[in-house]
Amino acid sequence: MRSVTYSMSLSLDGYIVGPDGGFNWSEPDEDVFSLAMDEVRGLGVHLLGRRLYETMLYWETADQDPSLDAPTLEFAALWNALPKVVFSTTLSEVRASNTRLASGTPAEEIERLRAEPGEGDIAIGGAGLAADVAALDLIDEYRIRSYPVLVGGGTPFFAQHERRVDLDLVETRAVGSAAVVYSRYRVRR
Repeated sequence: MRSVTYSMSLSLDGYIVGPDGGFNWSEPDEDVFSLAMDEVRGLGVHLLGRRLYETMLYWETADQDPSLDAPTLEFAALWNALPKVVFSTTLSEVRASNTRLASGTPAEEIERLRAEPGEGDIAIGGAGLAADVAALDLIDEYRIRSYPVLVGGGTPFFAQHERRVDLDLVETRAVGSAAVVYSRYRVRR
């Protein structure tokens, strides 16, 4: 069965964006970027909330920027080829490559995607969507890139649900010159 993963960069105090909505502190160096590319290579589909979808629209035309280096262009190609499903109550259409609006709830979409033939993980992107999926106990693995910065507030990586979730550490290592700590945790079932 395909695993559902939630992977994002976060500050040491647990936020994916700061109180001002910015995340420039999480700009990846070459090694962290390579790690992110490896994660995308292992995906079969990416589920996104509206805000993350809108942020990632940049990659639709990134290949037209002559100043981008080969790894960045490779990421654009990987991202654009990846099937994506957007969850939104405000959008009536999406315009990105290999992207469609969700036709059901997160639980229904995940059940359908797990039943389809295919390989690769089902990734969750966006804090709101991840909170909804976590509340349904559908996340199998958390993949965290912790940056050595305290931003003091913002959007938390982990939803503030009043339930306990036991995790098993699968992997942890320092990555890149920014001393980013990469950790993978499986949900104990």
